[in-house]
Amino acid sequence: MNSKVKGYILGILAAATYGMNPLFALPLYGEGLDANSVLLLRYLAALPILWLMIVVRGRSLRLKRNEIMPLIALGLLMGLSSYGLFASYTYMDAGIASTLLFVYPLMVALMMAAIYHERLSAQTIVCLTVALGGIWLLSRNSAGVTLSAAGTVWVAVSALSYAIYIVAVNRIPSMRKVPTLKLTFYVLMFGMTIFIIKAVADQSLQLPASGAGWCYVGALALLPTALSLTLTTVAIQHIGSTPTAILGVFEPVTAVLFGITVFGEQLTGRQTVGLIMILTAVTVVVAGGNLTHHLVRLKKMFPPLRVRKK
Repeated sequence: MNSKVKGYILGILAAATYGMNPLFALPLYGEGLDANSVLLLRYLAALPILWLMIVVRGRSLRLKRNEIMPLIALGLLMGLSSYGLFASYTYMDAGIASTLLFVYPLMVALMMAAIYHERLSAQTIVCLTVALGGIWLLSRNSAGVTLSAAGTVWVAVSALSYAIYIVAVNRIPSMRKVPTLKLTFYVLMFGMTIFIIKAVADQSLQLPASGAGWCYVGALALLPTALSLTLTTVAIQHIGSTPTAILGVFEPVTAVLFGITVFGEQLTGRQTVGLIMILTAVTVVVAGGNLTHHLVRLKKMFPPLRVRKK
């Protein structure tokens, strides 16, 4: 198996496993746990898994002085992003929330243009418009009922935090040299402080009441947390950040499929069109010039017919 094929497979698995968040989080909500309790247990359970993976590889967890503050900032961003997404599940269908979250690559494109003066192409502007139209279609169902304002705000917080996280990881020089598992370990450890502080302040930590509940916690820690974050980074090493971002389209698709097949969520025709508009717009943006290149090549395969003049 060559490096590119391996990268594509890992990228698909990374996105699909992250899309499993609702599959394990919603049953825990059903047992009475709130978003903060679920996330605290999720992060706490993921740390031993990552620690074991690091120890088995013979790596060190020692940090350099210039790595500490950036890792704290990245951890807080990741924690806020996780909380925003899980909080939105209590206000709207998980599939819709996961689809709205997928606008984060558009946010990355805008931040790179505004902060690092990367050119914002006409293609990106058109795609932003299409994505906003898709969000508007998703915001109402066939009965005219709008999405929860609170849920939408929480998804926006989640997407923005994750977009800032992605830009920071790529732009902070000291983070480029930190091994994948080590970076993930400290991001989760520092991100967990948000949930600890909230649980102590509210005195609201809740634990699963059944063995199945603890199994869901373990699955959350292993699949959409430790495994997904690790596979994402390895995929980037094999095929780059742009193709990996494109494969991220499998994340909301997975969440929507689980929402429909497992939890009985329903999508109207209007919402389906909105979903497709968002996914298409984001895919075109992250594909960038590569998509244009392939379209030009496709066009050359079908030369225009010349009509003889009489």
